Amino acid sequence: MTTDSRKDISLLLFAWSDGDQSALDKLIPLVYEELHRLAHRYISHENPGHTLQTTGLAHEAYLRLIEVKTVRWQDRAHFFAVAARMMRRILVDLARSRQNLKCGGGAHQVSLDGVFVAAPERSPDMLALDEALQKLAVLNPRQSQVVELRYFGGLTEEQVGQAINISERTVRSDWRLAKSWLYRELSIGGGI
Repeated sequence: MTTDSRKDISLLLFAWSDGDQSALDKLIPLVYEELHRLAHRYISHENPGHTLQTTGLAHEAYLRLIEVKTVRWQDRAHFFAVAARMMRRILVDLARSRQNLKCGGGAHQVSLDGVFVAAPERSPDMLALDEALQKLAVLNPRQSQVVELRYFGGLTEEQVGQAINISERTVRSDWRLAKSWLYRELSIGGGI
């Protein structure tokens, strides 16, 4: 993405925040590819056989983003930070609903005693990761934001720094510390 198109996105976001609906029509073609890339990044962290596809996640995030009326968009990085957070929430909500179905949901229980099931190595469960990030947010909200923007949002250190107004050096430090903390938390909690 060129510097000019980044500026165009920021200007259109400002106009949209000020109530210009035509700015939204011009904005979507500029941000769709990036939304799709973010969605792909999220879906790639999900377990195999996940029911939501990349395009579906991008579209759901888009629909939720255009419904947001109270956000005063700061710039492109802020927009994608909010988009990343929305995608995470969508996947967590989906995981919770699947968990509720697994725990009964009106279905008849069938015993599978003695049945051997081979499953591939799983990545950390979305619910366990979300719970760990919520704990981290209580302990260190900034580190939690850095993880969300770097890991889920795919933003660079520079972009994260701009989005939350900290230096790249602080982003690197927070990223390193948060990864260590999350690894330990997920290892202890059985998420890994």
